Amino acid sequence: MSVVFSACIGFAQDISLGHVLIDGEDWEKVVGEMQFCDACCTDGAGNFYYSDVVGGGGIRKVDTSGKVSNYISDIAGISGMQFGPDGRLYACQGRARRIIALRPGTAPDIIVSGVRPNDLVVTADGNIYFTETSTRRVYHTNLNKKGRRLRIVAKDIAKPNGIAISADGGTLLVSDYMDKEIWFFRIEEDGSLGCRSPYASLRLRARFHPSKGDGMEIDAMGCFYVTSDLGLQMFDPTGRMSGVIHAPQPGKPLVSVVFSGKQLEYIYVANGDAVYRRKVRSKGLMHW
Repeated sequence: MSVVFSACIGFAQDISLGHVLIDGEDWEKVVGEMQFCDACCTDGAGNFYYSDVVGGGGIRKVDTSGKVSNYISDIAGISGMQFGPDGRLYACQGRARRIIALRPGTAPDIIVSGVRPNDLVVTADGNIYFTETSTRRVYHTNLNKKGRRLRIVAKDIAKPNGIAISADGGTLLVSDYMDKEIWFFRIEEDGSLGCRSPYASLRLRARFHPSKGDGMEIDAMGCFYVTSDLGLQMFDPTGRMSGVIHAPQPGKPLVSVVFSGKQLEYIYVANGDAVYRRKVRSKGLMHW
C-alpha cells in the first residue's frame, strides 16, 4: 500500500482525534444565512473563501481578522475552488458547464467547457484534476500545454465527489458520495492515474446507506478529513479511521472542508446554510 500513498511511511503510528481536537474548543459560526454554502478554500496568507452555490452572491472572503467581504461578484454556481500556483482562483461551475480561472477585476478565463465539474484540485506544476459526478468520472488537464487536452483518468466510481492531493503531490484521493470507499490513485509522470485502491472506508449511518462522502482535506501530519453524512471523518496516514468530528449542524449537509487561518490552525467547514470553524492542534498544508 505504500506504493499508493508514500506519504504515510513516516507516520505509521496511530493518530487519534485526541491528537487533533483541543479540549474546550468547539465549532463557532463564521457566516450564515445562505441557501447552500460550498467551495471552501484558502489562500497563501490564510484568508478563507466560500460561495453560496444556490443563493448566488459571488465569491466571498473572510480575512484572518474575521472581516467578511466580496471577493468576486456576479459569479454563480461555484461548487469547488482552489488557488493555483499562478495566484488565480480556479473554480467549478457545474450549471455553466465549465471550469474557470479568476482574478478580481478581470473577466473569467475559461479553462475547460462542456463538462459538469463538481470539485477540483490544482497541482504545484499546473495540472488540474476534477470530478464529474453525473458521468462517474475523474478528468485531467495540463495548464502548461497548448490546447489543454482533456482526458478521462478514472471512471466507474459510483458518485465521485470530493478530491484532494497528498503532501508530496504523488497521490490523488477521490471520495464517493454514494459508496463508503475513498479511492487512492498514484499520479504518473504523464498525469495519468495508476494503482487504483480503496485505501480507506467511511463509516455509514446504516448498511447500504449513502456515505455522502464529499469534500476532503489533508493536514501536515498526513491525516485526511472527509465530510460525510455522519460528520467530518478523520483518517490517519495509513488509512485507519481516527474518529468522527460531529457536524456543527447535524441535520444539514456537511459538504466542504479546508484548513485556514494565519497558521492554517482552523478547520473550516460548509454546513448547510453556514460556515463554521474550529481551532485544532494540527495544521493545514501550504501548497505554494
